[in-house]
Amino acid sequence: MPKTTSTQSTSAREALSFGGVIRTRRRKLGLTQDEVASRIQTSKPYVAHLESGNRHPSDKIVARLAQVLGLDGRDLFLLANPNTEALLFSDEGQPAEGSVWEQFQNDQDLQSLYGVTPDEMEVLRRVSLLGQFRSPRDLIYVLNAIRHAIGK
Repeated sequence: MPKTTSTQSTSAREALSFGGVIRTRRRKLGLTQDEVASRIQTSKPYVAHLESGNRHPSDKIVARLAQVLGLDGRDLFLLANPNTEALLFSDEGQPAEGSVWEQFQNDQDLQSLYGVTPDEMEVLRRVSLLGQFRSPRDLIYVLNAIRHAIGK
């Protein structure tokens, strides 16, 4: 079995990174960094920084890139935010009793006002495990950010 060189493994890691995916897809579509920058309303250096992994994109930029490059917005968001994926799809942990999550879960009026679906409730339950929330409204802010990122 052939050994993988460090250059090969580095290239493989880069191809699976947010920047690598953006660069590969841009090239496949025959677009320059200037063209992508213009379409997502930013600068060429910023696109170069994203591709090299030197900058982290905002949710708005992720959504624009997904649209321009024809990529799935959810997948691109999770690729740009790998810790989010681990949090959202982990089976570990439960929110603490009396937590902001419990307050949110029991506030049917708030859930109804924002049209929170059962799938979104599960995502918010997992996000609440971060324990960094002061009120149920903080979870609505997170929900709106996620909805915006995936184009809902």
